[in-house]
Amino acid sequence: MQLFYAPQITLPEYTLTEEESRHAIKVLRLRVGDTLHITDGRGNMHLCEVISDSAKQCTVRVVQSQSEFEKRSYSLTMAVAPTKNIDRYEWFLEKATEIGVDTFVALESTHSERRVVKPEREEKVITAAVKQSLKAYHPAFEDMTPFKELVSREFSGRKFIAHCGEAVKGKSYLASTLKKGENALVLIGPEGDFSPEEVALAVENGFEEITLGTQRLRTETAAVVAVTMVAVVNSL
Repeated sequence: MQLFYAPQITLPEYTLTEEESRHAIKVLRLRVGDTLHITDGRGNMHLCEVISDSAKQCTVRVVQSQSEFEKRSYSLTMAVAPTKNIDRYEWFLEKATEIGVDTFVALESTHSERRVVKPEREEKVITAAVKQSLKAYHPAFEDMTPFKELVSREFSGRKFIAHCGEAVKGKSYLASTLKKGENALVLIGPEGDFSPEEVALAVENGFEEITLGTQRLRTETAAVVAVTMVAVVNSL
C-alpha cells in the first residue's frame, strides 16, 4: 500500500503535487491503471487509480473511499518541551505519530533548553510518519506555547502533568489511573523537569500529577512511554 498525503484532495479526480508526482512515477514507477492510496489527514482514506502518469502532474481518479479509517476511541494531546538536540524531539514526533496522537504542542517552560522550533520542519516529520505508518489522521502541530498559557486552556478530558519532584497532591501511575476512551492531555517537561511553581500552577488548573514508572527517562523517552501507555490502556 502506497500512501500519499493530500489535505486539499478533490473528488473524483486529483492531480498530485510535482514532488509527489515525481515520487509516484519516477521512484515507485507507477503507471496508468496502477493504484495508490491518498488520505486528507482527516480520517478519509481514498483508493485511487492512476489515469495520467506524468512525472510532473500525475493525475488519479478516486475509485473507493472510506471515512473514519481506523479511528481511535480517544484523543490525545501531547505537550512536550522540545529537546536541545532537535533530532531527539523529532524522533518523538515520528514515533508518537506511528502510535497515535491527535495534537502535538511544543511546550515552553522555565527550564526549557530549546525555545524555538521550525513548525514547517516538524510538520514534514509528522507527515512522513503518517505516510509510513499508513495513518488516515494527521496530527496537528502547535508552535512554542508558554506553560502558563497552555495550563489555563479549556480541555475536554483529563489533564496530566508528569514530573519527578515532590507531589503537590499525590501522584498516580498513568496506566493505572487513565480509563479506556478518555481524552487526555499530557505534559512532559524538559531535561531539567518542571519547576515546583509550574507543577503547583498546573494542579491549580485541574491537572493530575502522574508518574511513568521508577525509571529515570529522558524527555523524548518519557513522551513516547506516555503515548504508548495511553494506547495500551485503550486497546485492553
